Parts: sequence; structure tokens; C-alpha cells
Amino acid sequence: MAMSVHILCVGKLKESFYRDACAEYVKRLGAYCRLTVVELPEEKLPPKPSPAQIDAALEKEAAAIRAKLPPSAYVIALCVEGRMRSSEDLAAKLRSGIWGDGSSKRLVFLIGGSYGLDKALKGEANDRLSMSPMTFPHHLARVMLLEQVYRAFKINEGSSYHK
Repeated sequence: MAMSVHILCVGKLKESFYRDACAEYVKRLGAYCRLTVVELPEEKLPPKPSPAQIDAALEKEAAAIRAKLPPSAYVIALCVEGRMRSSEDLAAKLRSGIWGDGSSKRLVFLIGGSYGLDKALKGEANDRLSMSPMTFPHHLARVMLLEQVYRAFKINEGSSYHK
């Protein structure tokens, strides 16, 4: 059975350059896994939301994410508190069967909206991944994640894509 990779994202890609980049990696990844990208709506907030308003919005987004999680999935939350990994490390994690114990064939990456992910949801994830100590737009994080997953598959096949 081929690996299933799911990316659950909060927010729609509005800019065409992000959509085009994601579409390219989605196409490329079709040769390596069954990929599903699900966009969930970002909660509307006022221009200067209070911490309580932000927390309430994140809780609603987390409920929507939980409703879309496939059964027996290995869940990885993308967040600043996560562990940074090299491309080779990511490839080794994919090659080992699935990120964690090897019992799941469904790998799910979670990308929050502009305020990130709910604390409880991050705590429920099997692992947490940080792309960088720098801050990136969550839409760019989607492109970066797709590229890194593609790169991991290319590393594992011994391709010259990764130099």
C-alpha cells in the first residue's frame, strides 16, 4: 500500500504564485504517494484581536482539523516549538515506515493559519516540526513543506534532485 500524505491547512491560498508552486509539487508528489491537501477556513477576527479572541478562533480551527484527521494517522504539527530537521532526516523518517512507530501508513501534517495552531492540538500531535527559527507566512510554509516532502522522496530514491 502506498503511503498517504495529508496536509491539513488553515486558510486558502489567495496569491496565484503560491497556488502555482503548490500545484507543481502536488503533481510531482503523485508519483511517490497519495497526497491530499485540505484547506480549512480561517476564523474571522477583528483587526486587533484580544488573546481570548485568538484562542477562541484557534479552538474552532482545531475542531475543524480534528474532524478531518484520517483514522490511525501519524500527526505532525508544524509550529515554532517543533524540532528542526534536515532534509536528509526528513527522508530517513519517511523511509523508516512512517515518522513514528511504522504502524500507520497515513502521515498528516498540520499547518495553522496566521495565528498558528491551538496549543491543545499541538499537544495531541505525535510530533512537532519547525521549518526554521524565522517566521514565514503560513501560505509559504505550505509550499516549503510540499517541496521538502518531495525532496525527501527524491533523496530516498537516490535522485540528483538533492545536491
